[in-house]
Amino acid sequence: MREQAGQTFRSSGRRSGRRTTVPLAAAVTVGVMMMGALAPPAVSATAGPDTTRSGLNALVHTDGVPAALASVQARDGRVRTYTAGVGDLATGAQVPRDGQVRIGSNTKTFTAVVVLQLVGEGRIGLDAPVDTYLRGLGRGDGIDWHRITVRQLLQHTSGLPNYTKYLSDDIRSYDPRELLDLALQHEAEFDPGTEWAYSNTNYVVAGLIVQNITGRPLAEEIDRRVIKRIGLRHTYFPAPGEVAIRERHPRGYYQDAAGAAPIDATEWDPSWAWAAGQLVSTNSDLNRFFTALLAGRLLPKAQLDQMRTTVPASYPFPAGARYGLGLVSTPLSCGGVYWGHGGSMTGYETRGGATQKDRAVNVAVTTQPSQATRERMDGIVDATLCR
Repeated sequence: MREQAGQTFRSSGRRSGRRTTVPLAAAVTVGVMMMGALAPPAVSATAGPDTTRSGLNALVHTDGVPAALASVQARDGRVRTYTAGVGDLATGAQVPRDGQVRIGSNTKTFTAVVVLQLVGEGRIGLDAPVDTYLRGLGRGDGIDWHRITVRQLLQHTSGLPNYTKYLSDDIRSYDPRELLDLALQHEAEFDPGTEWAYSNTNYVVAGLIVQNITGRPLAEEIDRRVIKRIGLRHTYFPAPGEVAIRERHPRGYYQDAAGAAPIDATEWDPSWAWAAGQLVSTNSDLNRFFTALLAGRLLPKAQLDQMRTTVPASYPFPAGARYGLGLVSTPLSCGGVYWGHGGSMTGYETRGGATQKDRAVNVAVTTQPSQATRERMDGIVDATLCR
């Protein structure tokens, strides 16, 4: 789940009553191995512009992902969806059009929107220290909540260690406070505000702030303030203990060694990701979300401007990317940028975003891809938006 770093940390699959656990040590290496062993029987992409269709076919036939899905939203609001590959390697079932997938760290943008809405309401200060809103968090080596601000959480400049590095292989439901406590056992990576480093711990703390300020669960606030507000019909925050994906979806896969048989990793408890990566959605809903966000339908101008105030972001994001407050700008080969985030969860990967001109594209694959495959996915996004 560590966003776009080619690393997954936890997974289990459940099918016909049998549960498979993916070892953590093996999961960390998945992003750097060749995925050719996962290549499914040939299934053509749905009709559409050659740029997107040929890109999805390459993901399946060259990179060997089981399935690839894309949704493209034009300036006039028209939506085209595409599929390639197979949705279930065991049965050969077709990939459902615009099927639901686990969207991983795209969740961070939803969480950031809720925090910034509370900023706009005067209930949170971006440059106020975390200790203002959360007392008794406990301190780790070099971690002082009086010195870490809300802005630094959302922008990954807090120096908080990334708890996902230290999760065990125990597949179970997690309470957010457990995740934070795990991070606090390790020293800070740097002094707040001095560097940038991606850490899921930042968004666990941000989610805890939302809950403390509103008195409601984060899932309810995201649903009320974002999902329902802009009519995302296929997006939801899984309930505690919910392991299945609710609507039509391609199955997600994991490969624990080069050449090994793929493991079905579709159904498992995602609570270890929480505010940093627990949401389920579709490519079309993600397009709708990012275009609505950029159009000012979710945030006042002042808070949207803050969200789009960026700092340089290094790996795991593409060259030239910059990180705002839960929102990433990526340069386009034709000039300008697109805004999005991307998400990586065991079994699924999503890449994409939207431009200021109401064009959007999101691409998903049903395995943890190699870095070369991620770059191909980014290339599909760039080529489609520049077409």
